[in-house]
Amino acid sequence: MEREAGVSLTAQWMILVVFILLFSRISANMEGDALRNLRVNLQDPNNVLQSWDPTLVNPCTWIHVTCNIDNSVVRVDLGNAALSGQLVPQVGQLKNLQYLELYGNNISGPIPSDLGNLKNLVSLDLFLNSFSGPIPDTLGKLTKLRFLRLNNNRLSGSIPMSLTKITALQVLDLSNNHLTGPVPDNGSFSLFTPISFVNNLGLCGPVTGKPCPGSPPFAPPPPYIPPSTNSYNVGKAENCQDIGGRKHPN
Repeated sequence: MEREAGVSLTAQWMILVVFILLFSRISANMEGDALRNLRVNLQDPNNVLQSWDPTLVNPCTWIHVTCNIDNSVVRVDLGNAALSGQLVPQVGQLKNLQYLELYGNNISGPIPSDLGNLKNLVSLDLFLNSFSGPIPDTLGKLTKLRFLRLNNNRLSGSIPMSLTKITALQVLDLSNNHLTGPVPDNGSFSLFTPISFVNNLGLCGPVTGKPCPGSPPFAPPPPYIPPSTNSYNVGKAENCQDIGGRKHPN
């Protein structure tokens, strides 16, 4: 009986191991498929995506892709890669993704609302591209997001109120777009200064110094000193603001 029990326990462990390996393989396939969809929709004149081989099951071997110990994708680093094309909704299937770095390219089209499914995302850097259309309201679901940089694109429409609910947000840059309407001043947005919103001629509200239509006049915000350091590194400016435009108590 003891021997039978031991054999049964061993069989159960083997089944569990096989299940885990099978699940990991399926997960890797799904993530690989999502990244292959991204590659197909991007023009890559410098062949930076050459290692993204569709015949390989596991995308963790691809350059510019970082995985965790469970072979799940946690980073996609494609900044300043001379890429053009569009960002595909399938990227929203990378459930464990923490960093999506696509800055400094010429990617166009809308920002997919599916990015709101990336619940583990810490950094979304899409600045210096040609994205157009609205900022998806679904980005407000990214509760772990600390860095949101969408500046220097062609984004239009209003700033979603849902973004004010991201309490983890430390750096926000929506400057140099075509955004319109009032800038929220509640929630996490109460901590950000004009530098986060400059050069959006249609924005209004106290932080912009421009009253919204139908609103009473107000005193403009106090002047701020633009940061002298690289505006894409986290740190504090001389006037107790960090370079993401966030206010700090003195």
